[in-house]
Amino acid sequence: MAGTIAVLLGIEDEGELARVTAGAEAIARTLPGPARLGLAAGTGTLDALSRLTTGRPLAGLDAGRRDALCALLVSRASTSRVVEAVKIPLLLAAGTALLPGPPEPDGPVRPDAALDCTPSGEWPACATADAVVIGSGAGGAMAARTLARRGMSVVVLEEGRRFTAAEFRERAPLDRFLDLYRDGGAAVALGRPPVLLPEGRAVGGTTVVNSGTCYRTPGRVLRRWASLGVPVEDFGADLDEVEATLRVARQPVGPLGRNGLLALAGAERLGWRAAPLRRNAPGCRGSAQCAVGCPHNAKYGVHLNALPQACEAGARIVTRARAERILVERGTAAGVRARRPDGTSFEILAPRVVVAAGATQTPLLLRRSGLGGHPELGRGMAVHPATNIAGRFAEPVDSWSGVMQSVGIEELHGDGILIEATATPPGMTSFPLPGIGRHLRGELEDARRLAVLGAMIADAPSGRVHGSGHRALLRYDLAPRDAGRLRRAMVAMGRVLFAAGAEEVLTGLAKTPVVRDEDGLAEAVASAPRADLHLAGFHPTGTAKLGADEGAAPADPAGRLRGVRGVHLADASVLPTCPEVNPQLTVMATALRIARGIG
Repeated sequence: MAGTIAVLLGIEDEGELARVTAGAEAIARTLPGPARLGLAAGTGTLDALSRLTTGRPLAGLDAGRRDALCALLVSRASTSRVVEAVKIPLLLAAGTALLPGPPEPDGPVRPDAALDCTPSGEWPACATADAVVIGSGAGGAMAARTLARRGMSVVVLEEGRRFTAAEFRERAPLDRFLDLYRDGGAAVALGRPPVLLPEGRAVGGTTVVNSGTCYRTPGRVLRRWASLGVPVEDFGADLDEVEATLRVARQPVGPLGRNGLLALAGAERLGWRAAPLRRNAPGCRGSAQCAVGCPHNAKYGVHLNALPQACEAGARIVTRARAERILVERGTAAGVRARRPDGTSFEILAPRVVVAAGATQTPLLLRRSGLGGHPELGRGMAVHPATNIAGRFAEPVDSWSGVMQSVGIEELHGDGILIEATATPPGMTSFPLPGIGRHLRGELEDARRLAVLGAMIADAPSGRVHGSGHRALLRYDLAPRDAGRLRRAMVAMGRVLFAAGAEEVLTGLAKTPVVRDEDGLAEAVASAPRADLHLAGFHPTGTAKLGADEGAAPADPAGRLRGVRGVHLADASVLPTCPEVNPQLTVMATALRIARGIG
């Protein structure tokens, strides 16, 4: 792998090459089997091409031959896609080595919350409870708190482990990234184009690694859900309670960083609506490390509020526990069987089971449990597809210094397009820097001058979760209308960046990676094949929908899984359509309503 890294990333220093190679090998170990094989096949293909054209393996090329091979690789359509696929994990490994990292955290750190966490290895083979909650993220935390406060004995099962602020301060961002995400953040929904779907795995779920952006569910979305028979009366009061739990407030301007300030400036010059986002991040200092755990504990995820409140009311959390099967007797929930990391199993017997494993994992668990018979289970997944572009400015932006997701531009939100100024620490972004070899090296070294915007679109339910084992096979086919929205979003983001003073815009498109004016951007975006769009999806929803129609919705309007008594669903999988905004408040409010109805 070292030879591939040296060629594609233009690294010549041996010490630096060793560091990046070690990081890339660590990433490869976390990848699911098919992705790991794909990476190996890609590097093997490049090495074979090197031997064929130069007579030498990648590791044996001098600087001149590396440059010649890079020119050949980018000129061939047959190899350019292989190069782009292999580049992604290598850039992730290289980011923290090639670029200056975020500043060291200073000042006080919010203490870690008091949580009653027991590793599964220390949990008995059989236990009892009034309710078992599977998953400790946004939905599971709210359900556990609600049930525990009603006097029920509650056990929460969490596949991941508990992380502390000390770890977020002391460990390298790449190491944290690989620990905090399922499959090292490399889950992908197959399609044209494929969509990256990173999912958090920790006590607190994805709320530990999300951006902290807190939008209330739009009224038009609630009206749409009401038409499907989902009760939404007084939903605003539930959102109020969630906002109070999370201490949601408008992000102060001070820590925004230049990335956010440029977004505000560009939107203002265009006359577009924009403002700092509302976030659950009291005391945020702008370390831009939300995606790998806040070193100050400033981002107020559910591991700092709803979960400790649940534990205060008597709930217990079992960590490193993967739910294997929901136990059912005579058509009624009887508990859960879970697996420890060493492969041994344990059971928690309970008459109530709340499934909050997330939109990709909930369908698998239900199928493993013999409860996946509803024809719509796993279908109709929306992912809120997102894309990024970057603007190059004359002066440094240092987008990794400031709030990770800082400003919302809502001018096109009525058409389902939400633009947000968003930038992760170096190497953690899904935005593909152009080129390979010396060209890519130059882009990395010049990345200080890049400002990054992202856009999400309210998409059609075009995805599906296949499988019944322990690994989901995800499929997502971008609808033609949604592809058009993404193109419109890219042009809109470019307009904001040019209005803010960008000298050029990096598109992420293979054929036209750089444009220097709005007309060039519009032409590049319009002519790019759909397969060339680079997409990520951060909010999968809708794979076990609520609804009044028994044939269309696996769960009834109260969140009860149809066909069995005592099994309730309370996570993003139940949302009937894409919520059109970052969904944490929506998921928590929905789980609160569902848990209140559990008898």
